[in-house]
Amino acid sequence: MKKLTRQIMIGNVPIGGGAPCSVQSMCSTDTRNVAATLEQIGRLAEAGCEIVRCAVPDMDAAKALAAIKAGSPMPLIADIHFDYKLALQALESGVDGLRLNPGNIGERWKVAEVVKAAAERQIPIRIGVNGGSLEKELLVKYGHPTPEAMVESALGHVRILEELNYREIKISIKVSDVLRTLEAYRLLSDAVDYPLHIGVTEAGTVFSGTIKSSVGLGILLHQGIGDTMRVSLTGDPVHEVRVAYDILKSLGIRQRGINFVSCPTCGRCQVDLIPVAEEVERRLAYVESNITVAVMGCSVNGPGEAREADFGIAGGRGEGLLFKHGEILRKVPQDQLADALIEEVLKATSKA
Repeated sequence: MKKLTRQIMIGNVPIGGGAPCSVQSMCSTDTRNVAATLEQIGRLAEAGCEIVRCAVPDMDAAKALAAIKAGSPMPLIADIHFDYKLALQALESGVDGLRLNPGNIGERWKVAEVVKAAAERQIPIRIGVNGGSLEKELLVKYGHPTPEAMVESALGHVRILEELNYREIKISIKVSDVLRTLEAYRLLSDAVDYPLHIGVTEAGTVFSGTIKSSVGLGILLHQGIGDTMRVSLTGDPVHEVRVAYDILKSLGIRQRGINFVSCPTCGRCQVDLIPVAEEVERRLAYVESNITVAVMGCSVNGPGEAREADFGIAGGRGEGLLFKHGEILRKVPQDQLADALIEEVLKATSKA
């Protein structure tokens, strides 16, 4: 059962309080390049991203957020480190959230200024603890970024905001190691009722990072931990969004887009199934309808799986059967299987 946390709002997206786990990503563009950033945000929105974050390395980037916010189809979060003036300018630019660790901002009065400006606009602050940038005193105390060290760091930042009577907070606590990430989030979830942003940071490339993120985030979500999530991948951030939804779909938490079923192939397979499966998945990637599509390659399991799907193909020798809602539509030659299946799906989902 999902843990019930406090609810905050990032723009029009509810976080916590029983709301479904939302999907975030972060732009890889130079924030000062407004056109490039908005182009990437548009692609992320098309893939289903619900919240986007932009790096704010300097004042020019902070000011550019105004134009990005004006053109963004989704809520915008500013990623701030060290300089409170950047946070103030980001708020002035109209962002919907801040990612900021108050303990890294400096004197308490600087944090107080940011909190005052955020409170006036009802803008939440995400405390983001990362194992790679843990405070020196905690590294001395614990030896390395242990789960306990990261939780202590997070609670220290939370305490600063609470002492300023600010509780529009969400927290993340990430490290690149899956097991340490799991333990850190478990400890943190037991300690607070603030909503948690989950992720395995610096997870790796699209291949290795997808595996780490799927294992780590899948376990946390299954245990009821996680109100919003980002899959961190070295690559086009659109991949992050697609992987996030696949994780959520696999657990039955959210259903967006096609549930794609395909067999791993074996010696019984009598069609060249791999290119067919890859083409079907690629060409139907942006279909948002909650349907199951099966691409199967043999006469043993294939007909049963295809019949159970909304749409499917089951391969035979040089040809395959095309199914729709359990009924056989027709036999299709191998070189036409992908086109025939895609045509039926698009016809039914009004995407043709």
